[in-house]
Amino acid sequence: MKTIRLTMAQALLRFLDQQYVSVDGQETKFVAGVMGIFGHGNVTGLGEALERSAGELRFIQGKNEQGMVHAAAAYAKQKKRNQIFACTTSIGPGALNMVTAAATATVNRIPVLLLPGDNFASRQPDPVLQQLEVPGDYTISAVDAFRPVSRYWDRISRPEQLMSAALQAMRVLTSPSETGAVTLALPQDVQAEAYDYPEAFFRKRIHVLDRRPAAAGAIERAASVIAGKRRPLIIAGGGVHYSGATEALEAFASAFGIPVAETQAGKGAISWKHPLAMGGVGVTGTLAANRLAREADVIIGIGTRYSDFTTASKSAFGNEEAEFVNLNINGLDAVKLDGAAVEADAKEGIAALAQALIEKGYKSGYAPQELAALKAEWDQEVNRLYSIEKADGFAQTHALGIVNETLLPSDVVVFAAGSLPGDMHRLWRAEEPGTYHAEYGFSCMGYEIAGAFGAALAEPDRDVYAVLGDGSYMMLHSELLTSIQEGTKLTALLFDNNGYQCIHNLQREHGSDGFGNEFRYRSEGGGLTGEYIPVDYAAHARSMGAKTYTVRTAKELREALLQARAEKGTTLIEIKVLPGTNSGGYESWWRVDVAEVSVSDKVQTAHAAMDKRIKGARQV
Repeated sequence: MKTIRLTMAQALLRFLDQQYVSVDGQETKFVAGVMGIFGHGNVTGLGEALERSAGELRFIQGKNEQGMVHAAAAYAKQKKRNQIFACTTSIGPGALNMVTAAATATVNRIPVLLLPGDNFASRQPDPVLQQLEVPGDYTISAVDAFRPVSRYWDRISRPEQLMSAALQAMRVLTSPSETGAVTLALPQDVQAEAYDYPEAFFRKRIHVLDRRPAAAGAIERAASVIAGKRRPLIIAGGGVHYSGATEALEAFASAFGIPVAETQAGKGAISWKHPLAMGGVGVTGTLAANRLAREADVIIGIGTRYSDFTTASKSAFGNEEAEFVNLNINGLDAVKLDGAAVEADAKEGIAALAQALIEKGYKSGYAPQELAALKAEWDQEVNRLYSIEKADGFAQTHALGIVNETLLPSDVVVFAAGSLPGDMHRLWRAEEPGTYHAEYGFSCMGYEIAGAFGAALAEPDRDVYAVLGDGSYMMLHSELLTSIQEGTKLTALLFDNNGYQCIHNLQREHGSDGFGNEFRYRSEGGGLTGEYIPVDYAAHARSMGAKTYTVRTAKELREALLQARAEKGTTLIEIKVLPGTNSGGYESWWRVDVAEVSVSDKVQTAHAAMDKRIKGARQV
């Protein structure tokens, strides 16, 4: 058997450089490269290997460990999970900074490979700088914190263990149903230790992602449920995009006259212009979709994990006779809401279900004019919100309307947290798949700029826009510099509304007067109730090398957007908007528990209202 003597780190990179995936006969190199920040735990192991033995793997220098993992996840999401970046850090704080982003990737079912450095396996220099010592179990290190947020976790304590661990890692990373963050803890001495690896370990591997067909029995059961119903509603989730099933979904809906609502991850699966497109559903949903959900007698969930925002904390479906048909590649998601489960690839499952319904001669019971009226009413409401003008400032919905009208249908918008995801889900008019990039599984503040960098890296021929609030910008903006360093253009649209106004609104809706969420000076009375802090975000971004604009009117925003498109590099547009001018809910509810006992009458009233809504929601 022929062998090659390499360090474990060198062998890992050589292995990763030879991994490919094949989908419908199209072969793609799976690992595009490695993002990293070096410290003593990885610089002379993986760092040496990246410097001298990286092969075709591209190295990108991160500026914040959490940010670079967000960028890697966004890259994989934009590539429909068919290509990834790995991320490496040192031990201790560098590693732990990735935990939040690891959870974000896992919750959203996005593959990322994390390669944190770890304590010395030999223990000779214990405790090494940044080592976490657990007196009751010395095998535990900081990297064990990744266990609950990883779909696969392993520690390579001997160099030959890499071979089995790497294959298991690829199994999970390439799995349509089980993917998420994969963590390989790499003790720094083992990274540098040599081993005679068999040449066969480094052969080109093509991971064929066969589309999982639906079981005939499951299709028959699902079709039988639908066939007895007159008011079906499709909820399209992210699985529709990952499967490449957007055209199949549109054909399915059109064939049977079934309206389509979308989750945050599913939005863009069908153009907003389509007569059956009813927009977002749930807490951040449209009036049209939520009314249809309330009256639907069967919900056909395709590629959705049914988060509480999608189901309005299980209150969205008001028809007591409503049943669920869940088409999903993931068994965990397929059985939610006690539905008829069809575990299958979305594209395969849609085709099989369509054939079964054709054989049953099925058509929905909707009158075309009913759906047209719902859609028209909502379109008018969006137009109203997009055109709101305030005498004392710029309304957020008006600003968003200017952005939506000015951007091209092929441009990509990336966002994650605050009040903007609600406005985007309700109001954004997406025409093409792959242009609406929402991280709303974890709703992680700070994802936006890093995510936009990852999306722009994945699709350099498109214009990519990070849509974020000032709160998220303050949380994490460091990969703005990475985009400038890499010459990877993104445009950040920073809506400055003076703080965490989304949660400020949530407080006031549940009995609070508003506490601790606005960016204000401390007053003489001791509270954070003074004047707003005037932060110049444009100046901050400009200090890193970005081109910047500050706008306060519709005219200024239009001009800045056009100028930003002409710029060759990264740009930030600071948009000064009035607090509280985001859109509200539309016949929906979200469970946020309110104090059962309080000195405030408003809080007690809010608790009673919450308790009443809980009793009206589904329990399963």
